[in-house]
Amino acid sequence: MTANHAISTLAALGALLAIGACNPDETAPAAKDSAVEASAVAVGEPAPALPPRTASPDGARVFFITPANGDTLINPVRVEFGIEGMTVAAAGLNQDNSGHHHLLVDTDLPELSMPIPADQNHIHFGDASTSTELTLAPGEHTLQLLLADYAHIPHDPPVISERITITVE
Repeated sequence: MTANHAISTLAALGALLAIGACNPDETAPAAKDSAVEASAVAVGEPAPALPPRTASPDGARVFFITPANGDTLINPVRVEFGIEGMTVAAAGLNQDNSGHHHLLVDTDLPELSMPIPADQNHIHFGDASTSTELTLAPGEHTLQLLLADYAHIPHDPPVISERITITVE
């Protein structure tokens, strides 16, 4: 494999991961939206730019329907997401005033100008889900919701819930 081919392959993989970082059970939505495409990058050329952040309407908000801040719970922990002023749409679907949920568990907000990482602390709901069940270790945990656009990039201004703290027995 040549150096240019290896770099091109890595660049394409990185672009797909950035827009296709979804729940493990989801199909990556990259092929659904031609606005964000993986492109080959030759040696010495800059990487392709991310799409601009999508605007959010005034008053848009996300919040927890359940659990409530300070709740003591047992596993599995049922989490329900609320939204006002916007609609929920699957990742990869570029629709006005829409986005999909990301649940932040025991972590700070990620870089808001970049796609949200996908790991055990940044759980993606690119299938447009509005609830989940979590199994968490006993102890105190923080939860926060962050809405993102079709490419997993937070809106401008960001649509973020209050951070809540729960205890799991």
